[in-house]
Amino acid sequence: MCRLANIAVFASHGGSDLQAIMDACADGRLAAKVALVISNNSGAMALQRAKNAGIPALHMSSATIKDADVLEKTMRDTLLSHNIHIIFLAGYLKPLGLSILKTYENRVFNIHPSLLPKFGGKGMFGIHVHTAVIAAGETETGITIHRVIEAYDKGEIIAQRRVPVLPDDTPEILAARVLKEEHVFIVDVLAQIIDSQRI
Repeated sequence: MCRLANIAVFASHGGSDLQAIMDACADGRLAAKVALVISNNSGAMALQRAKNAGIPALHMSSATIKDADVLEKTMRDTLLSHNIHIIFLAGYLKPLGLSILKTYENRVFNIHPSLLPKFGGKGMFGIHVHTAVIAAGETETGITIHRVIEAYDKGEIIAQRRVPVLPDDTPEILAARVLKEEHVFIVDVLAQIIDSQRI
């Protein structure tokens, strides 16, 4: 029997995708456990969600460690000390350091609220993505889960799911529709990732 995959989730704000992952681990839909949550934002609800579930939750940013190289090393050492197998970025708005990407090569994943390569890259996150989708007159958008490399949103696409853009959508309405789908999609794809990693 395979042991459970230890997942580290990085999140900057609300952590609803994190909650979806934690719930799926708890009810057995994922053969995994969230072993660590890291945020660059001390006020992130994601940290509180993790603490409520008894999961180690750390604020790690330039506010806690000024030197960028020391911060990166501390973060990497923390991941290793928690025996992390997979890193998942769920609304994390900072790049990961190169040493972390090398240590966890092909095991770092991100969820993005558009059909990449459309509406990706620096500055394309959250409501900015949905605003751009509507402004461009798109009739569909979606969700992409991809491997993380140094360049923003350029890693290998693992899976995508399409979501319609309706005529009366505002960015906020579209964001809510995409997020609802994210919570299902993230679990489906993580299950495939865990199986492919043969933890």
